[in-house]
Amino acid sequence: MNHLEQKNTTWLFEITPKNKFFSLNLNEVWQYRDLLLLFVKRDIVTVYKQTVLGPLWYLIQPLFTSITFTIIFNNLAGINTGTVPPFLFNLAGITVWNYFTACLTGTSNTFGANAGIFGKVYFPRIIVPISIVISNLLKFGIQFGIFIAFYLFYYFQGAAISLNGLVVFFPLLILVMGILGLGLGMFISSLVTKYRDFSYLIGFGVQLLMYVSAVVYPMALVKEKMPEYAWLVQYNPLANIIETTRYMLLNVGYLSFWGLGYTFLATVLIFLVSVLIFNRTEKSFIDTV
Repeated sequence: MNHLEQKNTTWLFEITPKNKFFSLNLNEVWQYRDLLLLFVKRDIVTVYKQTVLGPLWYLIQPLFTSITFTIIFNNLAGINTGTVPPFLFNLAGITVWNYFTACLTGTSNTFGANAGIFGKVYFPRIIVPISIVISNLLKFGIQFGIFIAFYLFYYFQGAAISLNGLVVFFPLLILVMGILGLGLGMFISSLVTKYRDFSYLIGFGVQLLMYVSAVVYPMALVKEKMPEYAWLVQYNPLANIIETTRYMLLNVGYLSFWGLGYTFLATVLIFLVSVLIFNRTEKSFIDTV
């Protein structure tokens, strides 16, 4: 290419170092939207590839988990779920919880799992964790369909269940849950590039987190039985989301506007801090992964 040709060339994109303290750069993410959709399709197609039951695992996991929790926590431990059938109570919490864990675990090793492609081709790295959160919406939609099926079954059996009028805001609640999982996942992914311990911590850490997130019990039960430890659940954003989910879908429990406000603020703060650390890590992770 001679000098005249170089002068007349118009570049579509110009890749420059990111020197800003904080940069979300949604315009660049939008420019790479085709790649984002490609990653979403890849995640959906390959998740249960070479499995015998395939997408049936979407159904098996929440059903068997809800049955197990119902036997252990409701039948053996005697946790009372009021007028709501225990199985439906647990299924509501598990469905939302599964979406969070899928987002968290799927994004928590972004740099390690994609080091090969990150080291060869440039594109906004944040596209990868975003694609995981979007693709997990399909799994959540299928599992939520199971919940609706059992909801209708119990309703026509005469169970005292009803939707709350605030159920129209349920998609907003799922959006907050997805952003929270994305933020925590990017934060852990950045730490894993230097400290591999976090990759081992995420496994049992998620299980421990579930027990302080009010997945299988109402928040009021903790305040009644263990008031000295109730703050562990009360200040847990996940517990507030799950309790509000059951309030919207089953009309049980209570709605705390203070708790929701705290949850929204905590989610935004976690996400912004995680983006900041994620952007800083992507500049140098290739030397440590």
